[in-house]
Amino acid sequence: MSASLKTHFLGFNYENPLMNASGVHCMSTTELNELANSKAGAFITKSSTPNDRAGNPSPRYYSVPLGSINSMGLPNKGIDYYLEYVLDRQTKYPDAGPIFFSVAGMSVDDNLNMLHKIQDSAFNGVTELNLSCPNVPGKPQVAYDFELTIEILTKVFAFFKKPLGVKLPPYFDFAHFEIMSDILNKFPLTYVNSINSVGNGLYIDVEKESVVIKPKDGFGGIGGEYVKPTALANVRAFYTRLNPSIKIIGTGGIRTGQDAFEHLLCGATMLQIGTELQKEGVPVFDRVAKELQEIMDKKGYKTIDEFRGKLNSL
Repeated sequence: MSASLKTHFLGFNYENPLMNASGVHCMSTTELNELANSKAGAFITKSSTPNDRAGNPSPRYYSVPLGSINSMGLPNKGIDYYLEYVLDRQTKYPDAGPIFFSVAGMSVDDNLNMLHKIQDSAFNGVTELNLSCPNVPGKPQVAYDFELTIEILTKVFAFFKKPLGVKLPPYFDFAHFEIMSDILNKFPLTYVNSINSVGNGLYIDVEKESVVIKPKDGFGGIGGEYVKPTALANVRAFYTRLNPSIKIIGTGGIRTGQDAFEHLLCGATMLQIGTELQKEGVPVFDRVAKELQEIMDKKGYKTIDEFRGKLNSL
C-alpha cells in the first residue's frame, strides 16, 4: 500500500499538503477554479487590496534557469472580488477543505479594514495576512519592523476571531529568529508562512547589458531554487521556536518531491509552490505529489507525520 499524503490542518484532512503560493495562478476566478480542480490539496487566493490594482509596469516577472525575479506590485481584483468567490464556493462545496484567503494592504489601515470585512462575513476558511510587503515608502517590510509587527497583531487580534496566519519575509540572523518567534508566540496564530521571495535581487541580460524587469530599476524578489536553502532554514528555525499550536507553511524552492520532502522534514505542515507553478502550470501538483509519495515509499514511511520535523543534527 502506497504512502498517504493526507495532511491534517484546521480540523480537516487535505489529500496532500500542496498549495499554490499567493500571487501565482490565482488572479481570476478561472485560475482559482483550475487550482480547485487540480491535484493541489488546498489553494489560496491572490493577495487582495481594498480596491483592484493594476500593479507595476511590465516587464515585471522574468523566469531564469534557477528561479525567477519579479516586482509585480500586488496586481489583484480587490477584496470584494475574491470574497464573493470564496463565499460562493464554500456554499456550493460545503464538504471541501477550508479555503485560504490572502490580504496584503498597502497600509496598516488597509489591512485592518479588510480583516474587519472578513470577520464580518460568512467566510469560514483561514486568512493569511501578508507581513512581507512594504508598508510605508522609506520603511522596511512590516515584518522587519518588530515594533510595528507587535502593533499590527495586537490591533488585529482585538477583533479578529477567525483562523489567521501570517506570511513572513526571510530572516538571516539567529537574533531575528528569536525576536520574531517571541513576538508571534504571544498571539493565537494558526500558522506562519515562510518564506516570501528574497527581496531586492538583480538579474542581468548580458547581451543587452540591461536589467530584465522594469520596476525599481530592475530590483525584484528572487524565487525558485535560488532560495530553497534560505526557505528551509526559516521553516526549521520557526518550527523549533514557535508554540506547537502554530503550524508552518513552507514556501520557497519547491520544484520536486525531494524539495517537498525536505520542507516537511524541517517541520512544515503545508507547502506552497510559486515559481515552478508559474513555469509548469497546475500539473506541477500531481507530479510533485507522486514524487513525494515515491520517496516516502522508498523510505518506508506510511504517513507524513512519521518524519515531519524530525530533521537530524550531526
